[in-house]
Amino acid sequence: MKRIESTKNTRVKQWKKLHTKKERDKTGLFLIEGMHLIEEALKFKVPMEELIVRTGTEYALLDVGNIDVYEVTDEVMKQISETETPQGIAAVCRKMEPKAIDLASAKLLLVDQVQDPGNLGTMIRTADAVGLDAVILGEGCVDLYNGKVIRATQGSLFHIPILEGNLKEWINELKSVGTPVFGTALEGAKNYKEIEAPHSFALLVGNEGNGVNPELLKETDANLYIPIYGNAESLNVSIATGILLYHLRG
Repeated sequence: MKRIESTKNTRVKQWKKLHTKKERDKTGLFLIEGMHLIEEALKFKVPMEELIVRTGTEYALLDVGNIDVYEVTDEVMKQISETETPQGIAAVCRKMEPKAIDLASAKLLLVDQVQDPGNLGTMIRTADAVGLDAVILGEGCVDLYNGKVIRATQGSLFHIPILEGNLKEWINELKSVGTPVFGTALEGAKNYKEIEAPHSFALLVGNEGNGVNPELLKETDANLYIPIYGNAESLNVSIATGILLYHLRG
């Protein structure tokens, strides 16, 4: 174990840089915080490069193997933490390579330009709970490895493949193998209850304010809406995603 006491230490500066998407993209590394996330990362064999432990934090039960462990002061931990009350343990992990997917039998979530980290993290956690085969993030989404996204997933980003790419290309590929794609819209859409749970599917959801890109909605097999019985103008996108995914899952 190595000990670091200065917030000006080179390693501390490098860890702080991982708060930025630019550095995460450059290095292929990202930072996670808290015992639960670290346990999930180890359990699902996420490549872990460094463990950072505040003095006095117990971690003996973690099977960290040959990972470099750094003991740091409370001040250093506060410097690298993105939470108001650091849990006293963090880790540097390497981004994961997603597994291949059989699109003809897959159940997928396609995400178009969702920008709120809490929403994206909750949607990934919900997709995991529903038992989807993968989540596909289109251009304009908040970075998957943003700290708030990671915390909102509660570890689900380690459980389910998450890919990134051009959604129009994904939709065309899904349709070519017979997997229906359902968009979400307020106009020209069907009540989701009219759709029976299919063998495979992809659900396309969109930006918090603007919804799904209209050009993508033109490519779907059908577009769905959720009736609102009260006075609310709309549902939160992560809530709507949960309702639709559980319905389509059957």
